[in-house]
Amino acid sequence: MKFFLALFLLGQILMAAKIDSIEINGINVPVIFEEDKRLPLVTTQLIFQNAGSIRDTKIAGLAKFSSRMLNEGTKTLGANGFAEELESRAIHISANCGKETFVIEVSSLKEEYVKSLKYLKELLKDPNYSEDALQKVQTTMIGGLSRKANDFDYIAAVELNKLLFEGSVLAQPSSGEIDTIKKITLKDVKKFIEQHICLSRAIVLVGGDVTLEDVKKQMGKVLQALPKGKAEKLPHFDTSAKSKELELDKETQQAYIYFGSPYNMAVSDEDYYKARVATFILGTGGFGSRLMEEIRVKRGLAYSAYARVEVTKSRSYLTGYLQTKLESSDEAKKVVQEVFKDFVTKGVTEDELEQTKKFLLGSEPLRVETMSQRLNRTFQEYYKGFALNHSQEELEKISALKLDDLNEFIKKHTEILQLSFAIVTKK
Repeated sequence: MKFFLALFLLGQILMAAKIDSIEINGINVPVIFEEDKRLPLVTTQLIFQNAGSIRDTKIAGLAKFSSRMLNEGTKTLGANGFAEELESRAIHISANCGKETFVIEVSSLKEEYVKSLKYLKELLKDPNYSEDALQKVQTTMIGGLSRKANDFDYIAAVELNKLLFEGSVLAQPSSGEIDTIKKITLKDVKKFIEQHICLSRAIVLVGGDVTLEDVKKQMGKVLQALPKGKAEKLPHFDTSAKSKELELDKETQQAYIYFGSPYNMAVSDEDYYKARVATFILGTGGFGSRLMEEIRVKRGLAYSAYARVEVTKSRSYLTGYLQTKLESSDEAKKVVQEVFKDFVTKGVTEDELEQTKKFLLGSEPLRVETMSQRLNRTFQEYYKGFALNHSQEELEKISALKLDDLNEFIKKHTEILQLSFAIVTKK
């Protein structure tokens, strides 16, 4: 393991990302950059913090709707005209949003890099705020939501979030609901973009066959198109510590069981590597996990069963799911509860720990083999407040992790026993 880590760390040093900044109107915008000359390509992401669906405090789905509006090109060229201009130069520009961030991505050949950012600047200065674009996005999103009416995985996941984050913005679906999407106006979209797509929230992520000097020069021009805006503290939402259960009666042939619980850990917690190892053994590790062993291998209740921990700036919780026969729903739920209780009470074995170490360390190169993977990892380190190369330090900690230390950590997290269940079934 030590030999592997040495080789891996050497590779990372030889191809490491850098962090710099661009000063625009008195605001320092961070720049995360990695030069890679193996292919004549350049990828840029303009990331806005505290600008995702977590800002949908008044209208569910507005952040995602706004990102779709930016995919409708400029007002001057229109959606088709803008798309044709990009296609003729093999340039790709798209916007999307997650829970916490709003992202505009640009990719092009090296020779079209300057032109690609010119188009990005035009998009930021002249979005297609037209009624035709608004109606197109509404129709597309409403159609997608209509199709999800029979997507029982989606339904169960949405209902679980309502149980875990009751009364908060996280309890509502990031895609909104048909009624909320119908109500969105151009004024709503303009206000959202003006408030959140701004210098004060921006981070630039660039990788490819380009120099840092060129990036700063060209992105400086793009960033001039953004208002200063205002940085706001990202809210954090506690997960419900009370066990809840909801059953929905649907015309289904299987029971869809989604479950979740609190996980008391801060995004900057140095013990996250222990949570990573523990959760892998509990439910992330496929056939080697406790859930798969008990639910599929021993009892044949489901084809798969999964659990993972999500620790971000805005939330920290454990979630999982499985599908089973309608008549096995109660038994499967009971087994999940028993597996969790046994896990917290007894911890893990030496063999489970060693097998997990081998997998996590051995598969690490696959997680950073592409430039985009490495850039994203550096972004996550920066975004979470860690020093660069924190992930490599985490690998070393995993390699050195002792069984007693891991089990002591596991036994402290009794909050995961407060499981809530959202189940789609046919009564």
